[in-house]
Amino acid sequence: MCPPTPPAPGSVLSAADTPATRQPQQNGQAFAPGPLVHESTTGGSWWRSAVIYQIYPRSFRDLRGTGTGNLAGITAELHQIAELGVDAIWLSPFYPSPQRDAGYDVADYTDVDPLFGTLRDFDALIDRAATLGLRVIIDLVPNHCSEQHAAFQAALEAGPGSAERELFVFRDGRGTGGDEPPNNWQSHFGGPAWTRTTDADGSPGQWYLHLFDSSQPDFNWDSPAVHAEFERVLCFWLDRGVAGFRVDVAHALVKEPGLPDWGGTADGSPVPGFPFDAAPMFGRPGVHAIYRRWRDILAEYDGDRILCAEANAHPVDAVADWVRPDEMHQAFNFPYLNTGWDAPALRAVIDRSLAAFDAVGAPSTWVLSNHDVSRHVTRLGSSAPVRFGDGLGPRDPQPDHAVGLRRARAATLFMLGLPGGAYLYQGEELGLPDHTRLEDGYRQDPNFFRTGGERVGRDGCRIPLPWTPGGRTLGFSPAQTSWLPQPDDWAQLARSVQRGDAGSTLSLYCRMLAARRRLGLGSGTLQWLSTGHAPGVIAFENRGIAVVLNTSSASVDLPAGEVLLASGTGDIQHDAGISRLGPEAAVWLRRTPSST
Repeated sequence: MCPPTPPAPGSVLSAADTPATRQPQQNGQAFAPGPLVHESTTGGSWWRSAVIYQIYPRSFRDLRGTGTGNLAGITAELHQIAELGVDAIWLSPFYPSPQRDAGYDVADYTDVDPLFGTLRDFDALIDRAATLGLRVIIDLVPNHCSEQHAAFQAALEAGPGSAERELFVFRDGRGTGGDEPPNNWQSHFGGPAWTRTTDADGSPGQWYLHLFDSSQPDFNWDSPAVHAEFERVLCFWLDRGVAGFRVDVAHALVKEPGLPDWGGTADGSPVPGFPFDAAPMFGRPGVHAIYRRWRDILAEYDGDRILCAEANAHPVDAVADWVRPDEMHQAFNFPYLNTGWDAPALRAVIDRSLAAFDAVGAPSTWVLSNHDVSRHVTRLGSSAPVRFGDGLGPRDPQPDHAVGLRRARAATLFMLGLPGGAYLYQGEELGLPDHTRLEDGYRQDPNFFRTGGERVGRDGCRIPLPWTPGGRTLGFSPAQTSWLPQPDDWAQLARSVQRGDAGSTLSLYCRMLAARRRLGLGSGTLQWLSTGHAPGVIAFENRGIAVVLNTSSASVDLPAGEVLLASGTGDIQHDAGISRLGPEAAVWLRRTPSST
């Protein structure tokens, strides 16, 4: 649960703890009202302002002593997530899978992998979440499946031209004897996006498409049978009580007819001459009809069920295409996640995001970390950029975790002041960094193997959580080892250690989320505030609350107001009636009438 003790003086403050006499003077024209760029949201849909907590099941909690997290472990600790103050949880894949890509290679979409438990365990989790007032969203992976999926195995046996092969993207090769792949597309994980099959007589056969690992064949969404199968899958889980689906690689299902060659990047990131909207494997117009149909299905169920798109589209304006009124409800804002520690760039991406999403009547959904990117403690503490979908290894320059944590706390306080929805990634409330010294022998990410170690991959952000400071796995598992080892210095970040510490990152998250809900910031407004000539400072007002982020290395004057929350101990200094915000820090202020 959240720490019961009051905040330490000068640390994380609540309205009741802050003397009303702290009324700093205005700093010239700084913090004068600027443009109003977002109006208050109307309507009662929970998802428009929800905070959703991502659980990565294999790394959350293990109750069975296998060294891998499971559904029973999630159910046992779910009260602690409810106490944190979130509205829903999102579960990464738990389906039967050979685990070549951490469960995103699905072998059966309507069951639970024995690694994680049973359908009965899933039902118990749903029931427990309902008791705690939490909704449950699950991952859906419709672009590809595992090579062990029964449908793909049947396609291999059936041969060219069969109905079974129509479910996937099989093609004859180019060149003499069909020895060359059908086109030049590359896999996200490195190497060609095609693998050649072997016919029953042992001779080389057709090629199949896989935008990710070779063990993950892409479905052919030109086939009506694929549509029918996934509609069945949706209903299976909706009938079991899920509140919706986070749709993996939502922008990739439909491919350009003819599968033309592509000279751009494998992930569609725009480069000169090759914009995202020209990529033949991403963002094709036909994908939107799929989600319109899915939204109709969800609308047949009570409880305001939702779809959230993992649509890594460029620019952010394009992401809004997935959340038009008759399509998905939310989409991850990856441009925001990738902006980094840069005040002007943050303002630009917020402006563009709100304009794009407001134009289609959808909320923007803010996010700083997930299972596919380095945690923001690590990114913000690194002197060099960290590639999206990659991490840092022991041979890379190591980040400064103290700097990263200070910036991460400030970045999160700033983010949670924004109107719209927000996603949190398990462990960020503990201030966890990546395991940047993980040895190669422990790695499991196909990114690492398909690039020959050139990219270390995402294992570093997927390390099992520390629950207590003692034991071989810091309370994660009764086993002596966990599926990935934890860093030696994580004992001090354990949840049980932070629960009684009013200045801890866990305490800060509890206070942020409680204040965000109490003040209605998720459904509020955004009006920029002038920051005068203070470089590196960005500020806005939401429902009378001034949210100020100082990315610079110097302290800056604050406007008049009552301090509600500060991102760290000692971040607010008072001198001669002037309050100042320390470097690399953020604050929420309740504005006084004279300051508006």
